[in-house]
Amino acid sequence: MAQSNIDEAAIRSLAALLHENDLSEIEIVEGDSKLRVTRQVTVQAAPAMPAAAAAPVAARTDSGSAPAGRPEGAVISPMVGTAYRASEPGSRPFVEVGDTVRAGQVVMIVEAMKTMNQIICDVAGTVREVFVEDGQPVEYGEPLLAIS
Repeated sequence: MAQSNIDEAAIRSLAALLHENDLSEIEIVEGDSKLRVTRQVTVQAAPAMPAAAAAPVAARTDSGSAPAGRPEGAVISPMVGTAYRASEPGSRPFVEVGDTVRAGQVVMIVEAMKTMNQIICDVAGTVREVFVEDGQPVEYGEPLLAIS
């Protein structure tokens, strides 16, 4: 039997990161080595989305002293992916400027690695501005919308 170069401590550490950050997959590449850890996430989806395709993600809302260049009250993207403002093409967007939102409400979807992740607002308020268009690529930490 061949000797394994698997670093069990690294796998456990990555698995803990997946759980702590509610991620479904993480991959580390160093030189010729690649370590990928995934977990299956089972969630209850919104009616317009297939159950296996939706993973709610609580998006952090910056309040008080937002980082430089980031609007106060911004709901930020918790991952890299494609932002969708509605549950399916042609549907009404989850939120529009001027809408009142409650904590725990779905405000957007970010598709990452063919998984539709519901972006859940963590505060109540009024949508002041929407920063992304439907189908726009987004980066981790990018403002999606602002709530006041």
